[in-house]
Amino acid sequence: MFSKEKAGWAVEFISRLTHTKGEWAGRPFNLQKWQEKIIRELFGRVQRDGMRQYRTAYIEVPRKNGKTELAAAIALFMLFGDGEPGAEIYSAAADREQASLVFNAAASMVRHNKALSSLCKIIESQKRIVYYKTNSFYRAISAEAYSKHGFNAHAVIYDELHVAPNRELWDVLQTSMGARRQPLMLAITTAGYDRNSICWEQHEYARKITEGIVKDKTFLPIIYSAGQDEDWTDERAWRAANPNLGVSIKLDFLRQECRKALEIPAYQNTFKRLYLNQWTTQETRWIDMKKWDACSDEPIIPRGAPCYLGLDLSSTIDITSASLFCPETGAVLNWSWIPQENMIARERRDRIPFSQWERQGWITATPGNVVDYGFIRKKINDIKAEYPGLQVVGYDPWNATQLAIQLEQEDGMAVIPIRQGFQTLSPACKELERRILDGKLSHGGNPVLRWAADNVVVVSDPNDNIRPMKNKATERIDPIVSLIIAIAAWQNTEDHSVSVYETRGVIAI
Repeated sequence: MFSKEKAGWAVEFISRLTHTKGEWAGRPFNLQKWQEKIIRELFGRVQRDGMRQYRTAYIEVPRKNGKTELAAAIALFMLFGDGEPGAEIYSAAADREQASLVFNAAASMVRHNKALSSLCKIIESQKRIVYYKTNSFYRAISAEAYSKHGFNAHAVIYDELHVAPNRELWDVLQTSMGARRQPLMLAITTAGYDRNSICWEQHEYARKITEGIVKDKTFLPIIYSAGQDEDWTDERAWRAANPNLGVSIKLDFLRQECRKALEIPAYQNTFKRLYLNQWTTQETRWIDMKKWDACSDEPIIPRGAPCYLGLDLSSTIDITSASLFCPETGAVLNWSWIPQENMIARERRDRIPFSQWERQGWITATPGNVVDYGFIRKKINDIKAEYPGLQVVGYDPWNATQLAIQLEQEDGMAVIPIRQGFQTLSPACKELERRILDGKLSHGGNPVLRWAADNVVVVSDPNDNIRPMKNKATERIDPIVSLIIAIAAWQNTEDHSVSVYETRGVIAI
């Protein structure tokens, strides 16, 4: 059954609210056609007893389409307009900061509405809005599932479900609704990449209902996306995926982001996921080789110019690499080593021209079947002598600690561990991306570096940080990893901010 009265009441309530951000701040919340359709269906579709039909709603829509404001408006309707005694409404997310985004929008809407302000109290320190007339409240909660077992939720707004680290919080909150007459579990999210997640489970369930494969009258599926096989650069696909195009998200903005994705392959999956709502894989090819080849100028490191060495020892039976990076000129020098016996076997098996590269001086074959780290230590000392501006040697602490101790304690060099996580490597990866894109790198056409650059696959986390993954690459990437470590060593030891004395000068009093 469909109740025009209940659907109309929900639309009317939301229309009395105001937007909170950007060019729309302070304006009445006049629902767009696609939003009004969702609200009318969600709150107007009822059972024979008059209770709502839908107990779960899954809304998947790309970023910048106003989903936070819509979620906040729904939360307020559930608190003030649904008539549920002792209602408990929660904003949930992967962390409390994310959950607070919906709450903050809702609190702002209340503050700008005299009628609602007079009916409730906003407790900012607790991220809570209390509605005394029905003894109800709305609050943003943290992500720890273990502390939520005592809840009696009437409604849950789960923001950005694709970021959820596991299903525990979702399950705890959903099962807390058992005593309610017409509870609502609402997920509002963009697409993700983890096919083993609670979000993918809900996405697939929603898709199957939409396609008629599964019948579930209590589940409302709403998915705005481009087809998985559609051309992601086609503006028609953008229009299909973004129902608020031209309102909260601008066509010029998408064009700019698309150009960025064309220039930076690592950003393509992010563009597809965030703006076309296409589920992607976690990993992606990284470096545009045309842009890389355009950086083949001879590397120049002026005498005494600050430079940084990155060391990726990898394995004694495979390629080990060191890269010297000069931030001032963008110059990159690389030295790579491979055991002689393994080199011959790999060249025959994989058809990689190691012998040619060795004759040309791009790679060094060391005697035997393992790389002698003592040989590498001597070479690093030779590099220090030739480039006295060498500031720091960065290294992966997983397997280079002993060599690092020798370089520091016996050879008097400054060394710094560079851990291989997103937090450390993502800024360095993005700095390398930027320099390649801007043509502010010079590697001299080093074929070993080029081979590694062409092999690199990066993975991303939910915050769009990236790092290279050796086990995802088609071949070895150690030379490029050593360059990333060198850039990270620079970033972790230098203060890149401009001193006030450089711009203002010294003031004498």
